[in-house]
Amino acid sequence: MNAEKFTEILGAEFYTGVPDSQLKALCNYLIARYGIDPKHHVIAANEGNCTALAAGYYLATGKVPVVYMQNSGEGNIINPVASLLNDKVYAIPMIFVIGWRGEPGVHDEPQHIYQGEVTVKLLEDMDIASFIIGKETTGEELVKVMDSFREKLKAGKNVAFVVRKGALSFDGKVEYKNGNTMVREEIIRHITDVSGDDPIVSTTGKASRELFEIREAKGQDHSRDFLTVGSMGHSSSIALGIAFEKPDAKIWCIDGDGAVLMHMGSMAVIGANAPKNLVHVLINNGAHETVGGMPTVAAKADMIQIAKGCGYPNAVRVTTFDELDAALKEAKQRNELSFIEVLCSIGARDDLGRPTTTARENKENFMKYLETL
Repeated sequence: MNAEKFTEILGAEFYTGVPDSQLKALCNYLIARYGIDPKHHVIAANEGNCTALAAGYYLATGKVPVVYMQNSGEGNIINPVASLLNDKVYAIPMIFVIGWRGEPGVHDEPQHIYQGEVTVKLLEDMDIASFIIGKETTGEELVKVMDSFREKLKAGKNVAFVVRKGALSFDGKVEYKNGNTMVREEIIRHITDVSGDDPIVSTTGKASRELFEIREAKGQDHSRDFLTVGSMGHSSSIALGIAFEKPDAKIWCIDGDGAVLMHMGSMAVIGANAPKNLVHVLINNGAHETVGGMPTVAAKADMIQIAKGCGYPNAVRVTTFDELDAALKEAKQRNELSFIEVLCSIGARDDLGRPTTTARENKENFMKYLETL
């Protein structure tokens, strides 16, 4: 189904969410039609954030909003759905559009498998009526479903459309780019050159895939690296927990701007504890690149001032590889918490692979490596 037709059937005037590759057609259509416009379309920091934002829209207008997300974001909406939206509380109606990664019977990455299994069940547990949209779903069928959903929405209940892979389409062209010159894979290569044998915790998405392939190209094993393939926004907290228990080892976290924004409170916890052996590297391209390149607000935020405000004693922004190398070497030698923001271009090579080891193998090998430190 065409994304424009889909939005016509929904009949909403306001959309907010966190981009998802399964919903790329919808996201691209919304960017093409509205861009980022507080009256019609806002990309939020996390799924709970956009749910609360949409609730504010409803309170101000009385109109039903749409919140879109990958199914991994269901966990982030449980609290506001149960304690804010539910008809036993404020009865705030909302339409959720959820990309179904890890659908049973459809091959997907390991971090999506269990989430895919429980996607519909979680909606049922939250008393959210749902309808699954596939390639075969017709406009007429969707109109009938939406008509029945409107009765639920009038009663202050929530509804959801669970979108299968390839169910939505959009023929328009949307280009995502910025003015930065450094390429992320090369940035990560420079980090591995300086970090040496130090453990690295890498964030969700292409950054972890690139780190894995860099090790392969160098003929190195992967035991030094913990690839946070799921759990977006939590890699820095994982690194912090390791840093606490391995005070004599330098621990590196390779983070992304979308991930940092998703759970930015972790930076306050890191800064308050200020572990002397942690280096937090934020690769900032101002985009949710792994799922299509849609923008984040990190391009407009002063991440250095945020880090300093959270208590990081050292925070620097770099825009060239010479500056990056200097900052990495200083952080390596410094016996103090460090934060490095690296301004990065949008894009990755087309033949970028995926880790060939399982998540459990990665965990076991990484734990064995930590035992040696």
